[in-house]
Amino acid sequence: MNRQSWSSQFTYILAVAGATVGFGATWRFPYLVGQNGGGAYVLVFIIAMIVIGVPMLLVENAIGRRAHTNAIDAFGGEVNGKKISKLWRIVGYSGIVGAFGIMAYYMVIGGWVIDYIYSIISGTLSLGGGVLSADVTASFYEEQINGSPIAISIMTLIFVLINYIILTSGAVKGLELAAKYLMPLLFLLMLGMVARNLSLDGAMEGIKYYLTPDFSKISSGLFIDVLGQVFFALSLGFATILTLSSFVKKDESLVSTSVFTGALNTLIAVVAGFMIFPSLFTFGIEPNAGPNLVFKSLPIVFSSMTGGTIFALMFFALLLFAALTTSLPIYEAIITALEEKTKFKRQSCILLTLGVIFVLGNIPCALSSNVLADVRVFGMSIFDAFDNISANIFFVLTSLFSALFVGWVLGDEAKKEVLRGSEKYAKIVDFWFVYVKFIVPFVILVVFISSFYKSFIG
Repeated sequence: MNRQSWSSQFTYILAVAGATVGFGATWRFPYLVGQNGGGAYVLVFIIAMIVIGVPMLLVENAIGRRAHTNAIDAFGGEVNGKKISKLWRIVGYSGIVGAFGIMAYYMVIGGWVIDYIYSIISGTLSLGGGVLSADVTASFYEEQINGSPIAISIMTLIFVLINYIILTSGAVKGLELAAKYLMPLLFLLMLGMVARNLSLDGAMEGIKYYLTPDFSKISSGLFIDVLGQVFFALSLGFATILTLSSFVKKDESLVSTSVFTGALNTLIAVVAGFMIFPSLFTFGIEPNAGPNLVFKSLPIVFSSMTGGTIFALMFFALLLFAALTTSLPIYEAIITALEEKTKFKRQSCILLTLGVIFVLGNIPCALSSNVLADVRVFGMSIFDAFDNISANIFFVLTSLFSALFVGWVLGDEAKKEVLRGSEKYAKIVDFWFVYVKFIVPFVILVVFISSFYKSFIG
């Protein structure tokens, strides 16, 4: 198989930025900030990005580029003339399973967003006829999302088909097209939303809440949420970075790429807060609504704004573009592994991947709050089970063993791989290697035990 390469380092950074932005920055980060008291969460998140996020990005970039193959076989090959145990490939399979888990419910959220866009355009959700009450937006959510399994399944299918069309352009070509056009558009929409929010009368109150740390809010639970968000936001542990980096040329600097990606993701996540919190405080909406913040609380805000319908469409279009830039690379991780492990044609792998996830993942998640509401997995709905099991088990374990693989199996070979194109960062690479060999695995293990206990035992 003739393996493609990214056209430039900048395109790769854009593609990885797209993969790591998605709902992690635009949906998940803001509601976690609201649930954890504002500025304290933001501060700890930025620190965690620096001490865990960027080093782990470099770990996955090194593993992926070294092998120039799929996420499973990336854990194979030879080191110092000795074959690496095939058992290490289990780590790659873990990442693929995690990718399946996230796509099972992620695509359904994309379907929700399309449903909201359609409802706003059609007037089903009218934002221009006066300020909506919390009861009205909650009722709309219950009817349109929880109470409309067929409609949500169709909207999810539409989102899947959009992904299908782009993926058929080729592994790198399709992702480059999405990165080149969707990411700039995403930035423009974000800037437009931020400008509108900062112009509101009560914007400063929201900014104070968002940026002023309340150190009394810092707890072990907050650290668990933050580190979980770092893994989710940077697409760590679900084979995406392993796959994308396998298309990187050997002379590209993995150090600068990892730093730029981490910085860009952090910047976008922080900017996303400026799209939301100033308006929440201006119109007296509580910021701690949780995962439903975007779908139940923000329509109230938009109905209170001049030109609210336009800004609502901008916001949900932004969410859709962000979701698309993430879903494409995650799909690609699974497709590339299937294509290279089975030798099936790419078209067949795309259809098989999207079809199986839709039938076994998307449909059950879309039905989890209605038709399949009585089906519980570890006491959770199907939707929440896919989220928790993939995030708290597969992502974390894949990341843990990736760090161990670099530190204890690849050893100096990992350092040599990172130094290619990054020779001027030799001292930083030496420090990074010791850090990911001894410190990072310990931190990840603590997070895994804590999050596992919190989600499945406590």
